[in-house]
Amino acid sequence: MEKRIYYHDTDAGGVVYYGRYLNYLEEARTEFLEDRDLSVAEFHKKGNLYAVRQCAITYRSPARYGETLICTAELKKMTAAQLIFHQRIIEKATTRVVVEAEVTLVCLTLDFKPTVLPDDLRAKLSTAIS
Repeated sequence: MEKRIYYHDTDAGGVVYYGRYLNYLEEARTEFLEDRDLSVAEFHKKGNLYAVRQCAITYRSPARYGETLICTAELKKMTAAQLIFHQRIIEKATTRVVVEAEVTLVCLTLDFKPTVLPDDLRAKLSTAIS
């Protein structure tokens, strides 16, 4: 997924505010799922939510106003109730690594109780594990 950096993404020095990267990571995971015909809205209708359980993020280099970033999401592992993603944010023109992250999502019921991943989700993602 490509993301252009606008002024509202940056601090007074024109550098992307560190918390914004979490939004970019979220958007990349959503694109990853939608590219596989999986919809967050459909999950909710079927009685499941997916919440970030853990996020380990390493900031490698600052992104700046006007740059274009490439945000990736790769499914690294799937457990009974979790999806574990390796994610990167790269500056497009130079391929400079900006951020690396490992993000774990947990499957929850609508009353926020952990539950197993649905079979249809598991089937669609089983071939996507890198």
